[in-house]
Amino acid sequence: MANAINWFEIPVKDFKRAKKFYDTILGAKTQVMEAMGMKMAFFPADMENGSVGGGIVEGKGYEPSKKGTLAYLNGGEDLSKILKKVEKAGGKIVLPKTAIGQNGFMAHFIDSEGNKVGLHSMK
Repeated sequence: MANAINWFEIPVKDFKRAKKFYDTILGAKTQVMEAMGMKMAFFPADMENGSVGGGIVEGKGYEPSKKGTLAYLNGGEDLSKILKKVEKAGGKIVLPKTAIGQNGFMAHFIDSEGNKVGLHSMK
């Protein structure tokens, strides 16, 4: 097993708002797809070469939450750059950039839909 996680989905209620939020903070275009009565937007990932993929999903049974599983998104070289965009994009930082020793830095935010999401970077 190369990765403990191979896919993740972040539930959303307002697909358009959530897509704009994540496109803004990550600085990347998400790829939209509709299937099985759900709207999805996938984050960039090279899954053919072992990268972990995931995205946002709006559909029956998908409920945003501040509780439960916490996914950490790649914060790039320095997660401070993404954190500067979170509140402007409609989110709220709930754990600012925090050192975690030799493992780099982490932070938590509440997205535009009410989900708690983590960020991780080495700087």
